[in-house]
Amino acid sequence: MKPRVLLTFGETARRNYYGAAALEGLQAIADVRLNPGDAPLVGDALIGAARGCRVIISDRQAAAPAELFRALPELAVFERCAVDVRNVDIAAASEAGVLVTHASAGFGNAVAEWIVGAMIDLGRNMSDAVHAYRAGERPAIRMGRELRGATLGVIGYGVIGQRLGELGLAMGMRVVVSDPVARVAHEGMGQVSLEELLAQSDFVACLAPANAHTENLMNAPRFAAMKPGAIFVNASRGELVDEAALLQALDSGHLGGAALDVGRAPDQMPSPALAAHPRVIATPHIGGLTPEAVQHQSRETVAQLAELLAGRIPAGALNAAHATRLHTLRS
Repeated sequence: MKPRVLLTFGETARRNYYGAAALEGLQAIADVRLNPGDAPLVGDALIGAARGCRVIISDRQAAAPAELFRALPELAVFERCAVDVRNVDIAAASEAGVLVTHASAGFGNAVAEWIVGAMIDLGRNMSDAVHAYRAGERPAIRMGRELRGATLGVIGYGVIGQRLGELGLAMGMRVVVSDPVARVAHEGMGQVSLEELLAQSDFVACLAPANAHTENLMNAPRFAAMKPGAIFVNASRGELVDEAALLQALDSGHLGGAALDVGRAPDQMPSPALAAHPRVIATPHIGGLTPEAVQHQSRETVAQLAELLAGRIPAGALNAAHATRLHTLRS
C-alpha cells in the first residue's frame, strides 16, 4: 500500500513552489492528500488535515511545534521542502519517533543572480527611471557606478555566497568574505573580519544563516561602519537586520541604497515601510523562485520518500537515530 502523504502547500504555492513534475512523481509512490485551499496550513488546520497521514511534506510556513507530533500518532515522517527548519521542534519530533528531513540548497545560483541584478539596478538607478517613465515623468539623469573595480563584501560563505563571489570575480569585482566558520578556499577571494568587510565594501551582501547568534547582525553600529554611499543587500533572512537601524541609515543618506528580498514577516516578505523607501528596491521573496531552484527542492522530497520506502535513510535526515516510527511507513 502507498503511504498517505499530506502536501501542505496551498494551491498557488503548490504551482509556484512545488510544481507539477514533482507532484506527479509523488503521486506515483504515495496516496497524496492536497491542501484544498490557497492559504498555508498552520496550527489546528495543519493537525486536522494531517490526521491519518504517515508523512507530511511541508512548505516553510507550516510550523511543526511539539503539539503537532503529540497530536498525530500515525505520523512517521515530516519532510520540509526547504532548507529552513527553525519552526520545526526537532527535539519533540525525536521524542515522538518522527523522522525530520529537509532539502538541500538548490537556489544558490538563482539568488546570486538576483543579487547581481539588484546591485546593477541600484548602482545605475534603473528602477527610479522606470517608475518615472511609467508615471509620465521625465527621469532624472544621474551618474551610475560600475561593478567592475568595486569591492563586493559577502557575509556568509554558504552555497549562495560562494556562487555570488564567483559571479563578482567574473565581472571584475574585488571580493572579500566574512564567515566565522567556513574557510574561503578560492584564491581570488579574500577572507576578512566583518568589521574589515564593512569598512572596505562598496556593496555588502548579507547571506549569513539566521540563528540566535546572528539576530540583528546588521545593527546601527554596523551600518555606521559601512562606507558612505555603500549599498546593502539582504537576500538571506529578515531577522539578520535591525530594520529601524537600516531605515535610519537610509534616511540619513549614509547608505546609497538597499535591496531587500526578505523581511521579518512569517513569509519573509520585506517590511512595507522599508520596501516603500525611495532608496530601496524590494521584491516579494522571489530570489530563489526559478523553475530550476524549485524543482531541485521539490523533487528532493520525492527522492527522500522513495529512499525511505526502500528502507534507506535519505540525505537530509536530521534525527535518524530517533526515528522509531519509520517501521510503520510501509505497513
